[in-house]
Amino acid sequence: MTRILLVEDDNEIRELLCSFLADNGYETEAAVNGMEGLKKALDEEYDLILLDIMLPYKSGDQMLKELRERSDVPVIVLSAKDMVQTKIDVIRIGADDYITKPFDLGEVLVRIEAMLRRSGNAKKNSEVLSHKNLSLHTKEGRAFINGKELTLTSKEYAILNLFLSHPDKIFSRSNIFDSLWDEDSGNYDDNAVKVHMSNLRSKLSAADTEEYIETVWGMGYRLAN
Repeated sequence: MTRILLVEDDNEIRELLCSFLADNGYETEAAVNGMEGLKKALDEEYDLILLDIMLPYKSGDQMLKELRERSDVPVIVLSAKDMVQTKIDVIRIGADDYITKPFDLGEVLVRIEAMLRRSGNAKKNSEVLSHKNLSLHTKEGRAFINGKELTLTSKEYAILNLFLSHPDKIFSRSNIFDSLWDEDSGNYDDNAVKVHMSNLRSKLSAADTEEYIETVWGMGYRLAN
């Protein structure tokens, strides 16, 4: 059974989500603060984490920063903060998706299903995709440069998988969004794509002097030759 960790200090929201997810076939565990959430996330195996930002003892963004040092488990942030900069900030530190409170339970379920589908597809594929010193072991959903594993979010990994699967294609930000976000094009979020691309390129450049993704001005991005 798919296991989800919910880190939420609001009793009503926590109980509502746990009950709703259980009714939809998910095994859900809960933590009421960031310290407890981080310990559970590192000590146990989860398929996805739902994470509130405003938590006692250790904030959600601090928990996420520490989690990303050791784990690439998909994380969906739940937050009452709806400012664009807040969304950009949490994506920069490793969130894979962001849902603003108050939320519709149906939307939460759809986002969870989409995230699990993407991460699950990577694990089912047995192919190894390579480019220069970079290799994607898609059966395990892991990426390596010069034999050293990269710590990537599920979105960053999915972008690399997309590029290596179509090495000659130029992808606009809209193409990337349509390929990796299960939302209508009317909800296209240019900032989300830019932040994920920036984070990914920073990690690649920190791991190797080779260039892996280049900008094609006025058109988008492609694998660098």
